[in-house]
Amino acid sequence: MSAPVVRVVDETAAADVHAVVRAAFGARPALDPPAPALSETVDSIAQALVADGGLLATVDGEPVGSVVFARTDNTLALRRFGVVPGAQGTGVAGELVRAAEEHAATLGCTALRILARVELPASIAFWEHEGFVRSGREAHLVHMVKVFPRTFELTTAEDATAFGDRLSRLLRAGDLIILSGELGAGKTTFTRGIGAGLQVRGNISSPTFVIARVHPSLVDGPALVHVDAYRLESIDDIDDLDLEATLADAVTVVEWGAGLAEGLADDRLEITLVRTLGDTEVIEDHDVRQAVVRPIGLRWADIDWPT
Repeated sequence: MSAPVVRVVDETAAADVHAVVRAAFGARPALDPPAPALSETVDSIAQALVADGGLLATVDGEPVGSVVFARTDNTLALRRFGVVPGAQGTGVAGELVRAAEEHAATLGCTALRILARVELPASIAFWEHEGFVRSGREAHLVHMVKVFPRTFELTTAEDATAFGDRLSRLLRAGDLIILSGELGAGKTTFTRGIGAGLQVRGNISSPTFVIARVHPSLVDGPALVHVDAYRLESIDDIDDLDLEATLADAVTVVEWGAGLAEGLADDRLEITLVRTLGDTEVIEDHDVRQAVVRPIGLRWADIDWPT
């Protein structure tokens, strides 16, 4: 089988998109209620393509996969996503997802959304494999979202503090940040900026020996809970800290929390600080760093990120 060719299409491709939708959704097991896609017509598909366009995948000129876009603010929803039975399992679906991400980026969108059926666990597993996470459920539908990672360059240690300060303006009670990076990468410096922006009490320093510190707000805002998981060995150790007791009312930052703290919240920010320059193994204050921000969950889908 030849490699699929995926292109952005408008209403002129409505007939081909409709044919794919009918074949793909018609081959699924009977569902209750039935998939609305089976009620689509060429005209209704054309109207949707006029609004926001879509994608058509072909192999040797034959339509094998399609998706219809629906944009809301900074999010691009994938509707009528389907691959004809004869092309399933050949990589067409993955190519459609990658093309959708590229198209969303050209539009300035920051996230993709999809609705998956509870009765189709294989479909949900596919979306999770593609980096989507569950962000809610409505009757028989699972809401899934993929927010695109963002990278910010931090030229100096002061930039790390300033970035934390700017990021704090997007934060609210209940937010969880899992912070990673090698020793000396600037995790505590970055957290200090968050604390300054939130206007909390106390000096923000490495809580290595205390493990967790609570910094109350000075301005009737959320507290900052600063956790160092460096010496923790398991999820049980995180549970013993009883962070759930303060999670809803505070902004929680967990250093070294990757692989341990993800279960605290479905929606979270996973931030990795990476040194990008320097000729030695020793991290210096003047080394350039990058903050790689991976937003998880619907909470971050329509955020206007600091530049």
